Amino acid sequence: MRDSMTAMPLRYTCLILDHDDTAVNSTAAIHYPAHLEVMRELRPELEPISLRGWFEKNFSPGIMEYMQNDLGFTDDEIQREYEIWREFTSSRSAPFFPGFLDVLREYKKAGGTITVISHSEEDLILRDYRAAGREALAGDSAVVPKLVYGWDFDETKRKPHPWPVLEILRRLSLNPEDALILDDLRPAVEMGKAAGVDVAAAGWAHDIPEIRGYMKQHCVAYFARVEEFGEFLFR
Repeated sequence: MRDSMTAMPLRYTCLILDHDDTAVNSTAAIHYPAHLEVMRELRPELEPISLRGWFEKNFSPGIMEYMQNDLGFTDDEIQREYEIWREFTSSRSAPFFPGFLDVLREYKKAGGTITVISHSEEDLILRDYRAAGREALAGDSAVVPKLVYGWDFDETKRKPHPWPVLEILRRLSLNPEDALILDDLRPAVEMGKAAGVDVAAAGWAHDIPEIRGYMKQHCVAYFARVEEFGEFLFR
């Protein structure tokens, strides 16, 4: 079955992958616990939102907007929030979703190019891929992304702005129809629309009706399971 899949022409020659909750199961393991520590230190008088609420704030209006507008963080507090978040992300790793690296291996074997646009930082994204390669017997290191655009304090260079997508297209000499963005949240949809690139939804990390409904409406495909993503790529 795998041999027949990789023999088929690719629907998209470039994948633009999100990292958190698309490739790795990181919100529950890392990002939400970091937020709880931020709230304990910076807003101890407030009850933190739930894990579900954290997903919803990521979806809309976005975490930076949530911190600035809802929590009223000052510039100094946002800097401290970043330091706490970085402490958590640099000291902990989240596992890749089962089967995700298998799909990427088959995709690369078929001639596809793998890239990443994420709100995580570039060095940590590469750390996760390289660590998976060292730990696996099947050669997962072969799927280390060709290009990675991570968190940038310049908001015009991160999701939902199209700049990182346009940079990938420019650097790889691709047309918008050559690429597919895979992400679990709304900012990627807005980014893809602005760049003219198709967006597909990764729905395996959470199942919140508001998010699921929006992504189904605005994406070219919605995948509840990693296996469905693989079938779509090679269909």
